[in-house]
Amino acid sequence: MIIKHSEEGDNGVFYIEENGQLLAEMTYQKDNESMVVDHTQVDESLQGKNVGFELVEKGVEYAREANLRMVPVCEFAKAVIEKTKKFQDVL
Repeated sequence: MIIKHSEEGDNGVFYIEENGQLLAEMTYQKDNESMVVDHTQVDESLQGKNVGFELVEKGVEYAREANLRMVPVCEFAKAVIEKTKKFQDVL
């Protein structure tokens, strides 16, 4: 499964889509210093396949590359980052 990334202005999303149907997404807003992750959702058909974790991982990679601090207000993203020490450098 391929995680895609799209940005429009200060809003962005990492997502998985298949046959035109959105199956998973993690949305954020950013400024010059940070990206605020506000929502993560995974379709029932992908539950238990680590997709949510992979979305957060892509967001962390993006934050590192863009030199942004990640602010997870989404409870899921926050929990993943808190449990994964290698992601905590972006906080």
